Amino acid sequence: MGHATRCIPIINALLKVNYEPVLASDGDALLLLQKEFPLLKSVELPPYNISYPKKGKNLKLKLLLQIPCIISAIRKERKMVSQLIEKENIAGIISDNRFGVYSKKVPSVYVTHQLNVLSGKTTFITSQIHQHFIKKFDECWVPDVEGVFNFSGVLGHLKKHHFNLKYLGILSRFQPKQLEIKYDFLLLLSGPEPQRTLLENKLLKEFQHFNGKILMVRGILNNTLEIKAPNNFKILNYLLANELEDAINQSNAVIARSGYSTIMDLAALGKKAFFIPTPGQFEQEYLAKRLQENWVAPYAKQDEFTVAKLGDLSNFSGFKKAASTVDLELFKLFEGE
Repeated sequence: MGHATRCIPIINALLKVNYEPVLASDGDALLLLQKEFPLLKSVELPPYNISYPKKGKNLKLKLLLQIPCIISAIRKERKMVSQLIEKENIAGIISDNRFGVYSKKVPSVYVTHQLNVLSGKTTFITSQIHQHFIKKFDECWVPDVEGVFNFSGVLGHLKKHHFNLKYLGILSRFQPKQLEIKYDFLLLLSGPEPQRTLLENKLLKEFQHFNGKILMVRGILNNTLEIKAPNNFKILNYLLANELEDAINQSNAVIARSGYSTIMDLAALGKKAFFIPTPGQFEQEYLAKRLQENWVAPYAKQDEFTVAKLGDLSNFSGFKKAASTVDLELFKLFEGE
């Protein structure tokens, strides 16, 4: 979902210079983009069907077992992309972490903040595999700043490389607004199951005696049954971009996963945050730890989180507002000769 949301400012920028983007994704990510851009053409790509375990320590093994299915999906999406180029008169491709969405017939761009893919002791191997795919593209766009004061750290910065890298600055669909504060905390759920539900249940339990106003956005796009919650809770399954932008601006602080797209959104709005990384996801654990060490935002492991830990927020600066803009000069790549 985070990969889809950060594509929204790129799509808006393409529309601004009179391109007609064709949306291509699968599952909830495709549904989200269709809700945001109902007038644009969309195509469903083969799903990678990555599933996640209940216990974070089993994540690496489960992902390893799914590699054959992922390779099959990559081959299928390459075939679909070839057909789309002919059918839709495609001028170029912008692929956010879709390995098979590229072509030698048109300029192809890969969007990622993970030039290095953290996986514990196998980080070198996973990073080399990812960089192998990146090399197939004409350009690699990194949603971050190039200098020392960046957001992605070792994820998005290499000492040596042979890519055509371009740093975009942060990518966020949100803008800061001066709105009246309505909520003490916004609980922003996201990510794969079963961890999304496990965090939801954890937060409902921890906040049951909290004296304050809470908005929980569950991050569910389908019509899921309502859940029981304390009277001080307002619970919504999903918010469109403009609605979520207002909700974050109207909240004193946000409790969320430390996914990179969420971090960029909070940076764009200059908010205070408390992070709970998805168990077993090395990237989120690294980003949360880095933000805490830089005194931006505290974090806690999922099974160790308590409402009492939110008292740490007063010791952290929160995010400083960082402008999100897309340089329209990037699209000259697609103009041809």
